[in-house]
Amino acid sequence: MRRHYLFTLLLFACVSVNAQNAYSYDSQVAQDWFTRELYLIKNGTGFSPPVASRALGYSGLALYESLVGGMPNRQSLESQLSGLTVTDAAPGTTYHWPTVANNCMAAIVDSLWGNASAVLKDSIHVLRDRYNTMYMGQSDYAVSKALGEAVALDVFNYSKTDGGHQGYAHNTDPGYVPPTGTGLWVPTPPAFAAALQPHWGDNRPFVAGSVQAPVIPTGPPTYSADTNSAFYAYAYQVYATVNNLSPAQTNIAKYWSDGAGTVTPPGHSISILTQCIDIENKDLGWAAYAYAKLGMSQTDAFISCWKTKYTYNLMRPVTYIRANIDSTWSSLIGTPPFPEYTSGHSTQSGAMTSVMNDLLGTTYSFTDNTNGALHGGPRSFACFDEAAYETATSRLFGGIHYEFSDVFAITLGKMVGDNINALFETVTTGAADGLAEQPTMQFYPNPTTNFSLISYSGFRFGKAVVYDLAGRLVMESANPALLDLMGVPAGRYIVKVYDAKGANVSNQQIQKL
Repeated sequence: MRRHYLFTLLLFACVSVNAQNAYSYDSQVAQDWFTRELYLIKNGTGFSPPVASRALGYSGLALYESLVGGMPNRQSLESQLSGLTVTDAAPGTTYHWPTVANNCMAAIVDSLWGNASAVLKDSIHVLRDRYNTMYMGQSDYAVSKALGEAVALDVFNYSKTDGGHQGYAHNTDPGYVPPTGTGLWVPTPPAFAAALQPHWGDNRPFVAGSVQAPVIPTGPPTYSADTNSAFYAYAYQVYATVNNLSPAQTNIAKYWSDGAGTVTPPGHSISILTQCIDIENKDLGWAAYAYAKLGMSQTDAFISCWKTKYTYNLMRPVTYIRANIDSTWSSLIGTPPFPEYTSGHSTQSGAMTSVMNDLLGTTYSFTDNTNGALHGGPRSFACFDEAAYETATSRLFGGIHYEFSDVFAITLGKMVGDNINALFETVTTGAADGLAEQPTMQFYPNPTTNFSLISYSGFRFGKAVVYDLAGRLVMESANPALLDLMGVPAGRYIVKVYDAKGANVSNQQIQKL
């Protein structure tokens, strides 16, 4: 492990016997920096959802690593992330942790937005200088500023080796030729644009397992133009749904569209976290931990999703519907330029749900103000799974995805999020923050037509066993994110959930419509 102790600056450091750790300060500086990143995503050039997710992940990692020396129950991720080497806080030195955070975030954001306009660069520097003016009177200001900047440089250098460096400058590859064949993706109306980030799935994730089975799902339903096939039924569902949208469904589709000129889907998830941090008055250490977990989960979610998309290269609904159902049909929301399976929106929502459930619990209710009063907002939810389900459904309402792409994407995202949760457990030496003391468990939606999301915290999932009300075994599932009731007759059932050690942790009733 490389250690820079910044000896020259230490000569001027003032050591206090009453040193405070990162949990002693409010989180406003962290909130303001992630809010500034959303402004940069919205107003910058080239920050497509995958590129945005990467920036949010590395800035979260940088903030965490810069403050980990002030978090007694946390350790650096160096030992877990191959190739990562970061400057350590010097033993016996007092740091002003908000100064560390401010200068780390200023440096990493400035680096990650290398193509930012002069106006956007100024917005980075103005925020940095505003906080530094407030903190400059601290006796440990200089050494704190230096630590933050050093860690940002270390993390930025690490980021340059992942395959996605300066992705904002090459969202398309002129040399990429999409595979051709029956049922495969072709550029879609209205823009018929070239494939976006066709190699993104080859980037290095934070957790290697998130681009491997079982996280990467099996293939989609078999493509068929036969009007009696399951694939035709899924496509017709999209067609009929869009043609018969209610005003409420139209609002949902537009509220979660998060297209060009917005904070993007991963930015929307970060916005929700920021609102929760603010409402719960979380401290700087907690915020750094949360931003790292959520940001890194978004990075891995898009790598995993893009790996899936360009592995299967499935045709989009608008292409299928125009060829087989209605040649004049258009989706409510414009179809983005990449293959169908699985849904990026739904994948990142699943990852957000897993992380946020771990941070705040499976029954945490909240109101999302990301889009203000636009499209029926603000929107309130009883839990994070409810929000994820609505996000996924919004893509069906928008006419962008088949239902199976949304459903399996949530499963993929939740497993990615679980991997990030497990990663941080390896560097947690004290009590986990925000987890319920007792196991919590629920299904959403319930009642359900076919699929129900599994939400849990406080235990490691083993399996779910479904019985009818007479006690007869109906099915078992080891999927920790999704209960698939397709093929199960309508009715009420008892679901017994077991942890990884075989202990029965929950018995709940579920209704199949």
